[in-house]
Formats: sequence, C-alpha cells, structure tokens
Amino acid sequence: MRLTTRGRYAVTALLDLALQEQKHELAVSLSDIAKRQEISISYLEQLFSKLRKKGLVVSTRGASGGYHIAKPINEISIMTIISAVDESVDARACEGKGNCQDGAMCLTHDLWNGLSEQIENYLSTVTLDTLINRQIIREISERQILMVEDMQHKDQSAVNPMTDAPVLQRAKHSTTKVSNISNNHSLADNSKTLKQNSGENLLA
Repeated sequence: MRLTTRGRYAVTALLDLALQEQKHELAVSLSDIAKRQEISISYLEQLFSKLRKKGLVVSTRGASGGYHIAKPINEISIMTIISAVDESVDARACEGKGNCQDGAMCLTHDLWNGLSEQIENYLSTVTLDTLINRQIIREISERQILMVEDMQHKDQSAVNPMTDAPVLQRAKHSTTKVSNISNNHSLADNSKTLKQNSGENLLA
C-alpha cells in the first residue's frame, strides 16, 4: 500500500489541530503544530494550503492568528483528509488500470483491488472525532505538549541561567557565596591573631 509522508503528515497535523482547538477554542499556529509533531513549517504550509482549498480548515490573521477546523470533526473522515492532499491508499501496482502484467491484468490484481477497497472503506468510517476521543491519543497529545514546554524552558534557561536555572544551579551559587563569606571571616580572624601576637612580642 502506498501512503506517502504527505498523507500521513496531513492526518497527523489535522488531528493535532482538532485536539488543541477542542481544549482552548483558539486559533492554532503552524509553528506550534510543527514543534509538537516535528514537521517542518514549510511542509505544513503546503499541506494546509491544500486542506484550506478543500474547505477542511480556515485561517485567521494577526498576532493570535492560526488555523481552525472548518467543519464539525465528526464529518471529517481520515480518508477525506488523505484525498484532500491528493493522496490515496491504493495497494495495486497498476493503480486500478488493470495493466499490471504486459498491459494485462496480473494474477493477484483482484486480491490487491479488494484490499484497497477495504482500507478505503475503513478510513472513511474513522473521523477526527473518533480519534480524539481515544484515551491513548489524548495521553500522547499531553506528552507532546509537556515535551515542547520542557524544551522551551531549557531554551530560556540557556539565555538567562540565573533567572531560570534549575534549583541545583541556584543552590550551588548560594553555596559559593556562603563559602566566600566564611573565607572572609577566616582571614579577618587570622589578621586579628597576628596583631595580638605582635603586641605580645613588643611587650616582651
């Protein structure tokens, strides 16, 4: 079966959009989808251009701009998304033309034809609503969100280590300060002792 990156990424991106929009009902940016799903923004722009033309998503401009799902999610099947980006789930080498072997039908044409129909029928019954209500998909989505937040925190820490440094780093800095103060006290005590010894030697 041929289902290229384009078809898989289109389904993944639209599922991500549906999950995020359900949570906060705000427009979702392609940059956020790109971070969570590890897909380049330029590739997402190409996909969403096709999805928009097919009426599956709408875009909004501005500082809080992004994308919204354009239809009820229970009306958007996985097969609809795949078809919208000009993909198919054809398991036939001849793409249904029946010219598999020297211009004629091959021995297993009917087998692969039946498989293609079964796959297409199955993906036509699975909608975005079906998927976002699965517990495993919700758990994966939460993990991806936390992963991105953790990466952003690490980036901030690298830019401003004292403000956003881990507790261990701040504790180390604090310990160094205490050590310096202790050393200063020790130097003062040593100086005082030397003065006292000098005075005693003069009296003697």
